[in-house]
Amino acid sequence: MSEQRLGLEGLPLDEPERRVLVIDAQQNHRGLVVAALVEAGFKVRGVDDGFKAAGLLGQWPCGVVLVARQLPLMDGLKVIERLTRRPHAPSCLVLVEQDDSDAALDAMERGAAGFVTRSTSLGTVVLSVKRAFERRALRAQLHHLRHHVLPEVLGSQTQIIGQSAAVEELRDMIEQVASSKASVLIMGESGTGKELVARLIHERSQRKGAPFVVLHCAALAESVLESELFGHERGAFTGASAQRVGRFELAHGGTLFLDEIGELSLTMQVKLLRFLQQRQFERVGGNKTISVDVRLVAATHRNLMAEVKAGRFREDLYYRLNVICIETPPLRQRPDDIELLMKHFLARSCADNNKELVDIDPQVVRLLKEHPWPGNVRELENVMERAVVLMRSGRLEPSLLPVEIRGIGLRGAASAPPIPGATLEELERYAILRTYEAVGGSTAQTAKVLDISVRKVRYKLRQYAQAAEAHSSPEGSGS
Repeated sequence: MSEQRLGLEGLPLDEPERRVLVIDAQQNHRGLVVAALVEAGFKVRGVDDGFKAAGLLGQWPCGVVLVARQLPLMDGLKVIERLTRRPHAPSCLVLVEQDDSDAALDAMERGAAGFVTRSTSLGTVVLSVKRAFERRALRAQLHHLRHHVLPEVLGSQTQIIGQSAAVEELRDMIEQVASSKASVLIMGESGTGKELVARLIHERSQRKGAPFVVLHCAALAESVLESELFGHERGAFTGASAQRVGRFELAHGGTLFLDEIGELSLTMQVKLLRFLQQRQFERVGGNKTISVDVRLVAATHRNLMAEVKAGRFREDLYYRLNVICIETPPLRQRPDDIELLMKHFLARSCADNNKELVDIDPQVVRLLKEHPWPGNVRELENVMERAVVLMRSGRLEPSLLPVEIRGIGLRGAASAPPIPGATLEELERYAILRTYEAVGGSTAQTAKVLDISVRKVRYKLRQYAQAAEAHSSPEGSGS
């Protein structure tokens, strides 16, 4: 009786969880490995180069990839780097020569889950693949518990939407630092969710039952900011008709989030530094020393080290704040999350505006993925809210998007790859390799799309492979 592999909640694993892709230019060895894995019950495909593999994976997702270190056109390490950046990335095992332990270590540093050597028995290769699937299933279970079960149990409504590698890395970083007492500096462009990250750190910390207090530093004048932070006594200045408790006192036992801390004046920086050193302060106009237990989380869209070098930010304060640094990725670096975010914001806006969404034009998703999103997630949220307000038929159509988004598709389709100063030969190489990848490694389809002969495509691929082998650090993607 064959063993049935089960996933979460006892259900059979999805199709990709039984699929293995073998990438090896040595045809005989590749054939033996494919046959052994098929006999073990896996669904297997074998290809001889990385570009062909990348194109195939777009149509045939799999759970584990076994990739040789030495490949034509694209080096095996470059293949691993590209595959591990994909959403729902497969686990990669690198195939190396017997005496090439350095290559194995290098591959694992770039994201490989393990390695096997060419002299390894076929039975051991099959066992390594099985273990890679088991580790993958365990990671999926942990992810489900961490991001779905635990938030429901704890009652947290705060969540980061996305499944890209960048978001997974961000979630893991939040989990690691939440239990610490150290100050955290969150860096990232405007609209990338820095306050959301700060809230998640608080909600997953031991301080979650205490206050989470927010102060936006850029919105206040220096005199007002000091009073907001430290509070003031009655009569401390004109208009101070009553005592006021500041944000530090309000956050006692919890977390104080200072947004856009890079906008603080040098005078306020000195006062904040004093608090961080002593954990004590006096209200404006008062002489009583007050001690509080507050964890400080700060955020900025500026490069604070550059601000330090320019003399606009104190170096000692920078290092006090930057005990732990978290960077929020811009939306253009996580295009595979755009559709998830779109649907999330649409659902929320429809509920807020009492509208029903019936259908989404596929062109909308394509246009959204091509937009550079200078305003990041906040911009996408606003675009979706605008579309829902303007929507009449229940169908989300391109006409509901701003003109700067609707126009990008036409411009992008006609433009050359963004390589300023590239030669015609370099552009030709880019076009051939990217098309070859997109059509799943078919030279005939590549020739048809580019309107050139199959003979020329094959000649150019051989030429690129020979050039790659001639360099110790071969160029990979041509991008």
